[in-house]
Amino acid sequence: PAGVIDGMLKIHQYGIMCASIISQEAAVEALKNGRESMLHMRDKYRERRDFIVRRFNELGLPCHLPRGAFYAFPNITSTGLDSMTFASQLLAAQKVAVVPGTAFGAAGAGFCRASFSTSYERIHEAGERIARFLDTLPARK
Repeated sequence: PAGVIDGMLKIHQYGIMCASIISQEAAVEALKNGRESMLHMRDKYRERRDFIVRRFNELGLPCHLPRGAFYAFPNITSTGLDSMTFASQLLAAQKVAVVPGTAFGAAGAGFCRASFSTSYERIHEAGERIARFLDTLPARK
């Protein structure tokens, strides 16, 4: 009904037009008193980033150190699979989700994107599962 849609539209607009008051207050608090927490999280993300990049390189999937995101972008051409097939088969076989590089344009062919914004333990487990997946590929034997 039109009345419901109008009400939903108002709620949606107020929700996305600007940060809510509580979000603004939280941001002020973080800016005033959050330096120690920020440094702690920076170090944790650095640890995760360094681990995932090192692991991809150890697995023969060349990966450069990202400098501003929570994603690694390894080269998967040695697998013999295109980006979409690699992502689909990895998910089906080992329950590890990556994004095909081609989702970011033609230049992403031969790559996938993996997030390291989760726990170190999950990233470590994903590395083990990716290793098992790679061991099953004919191009890697």
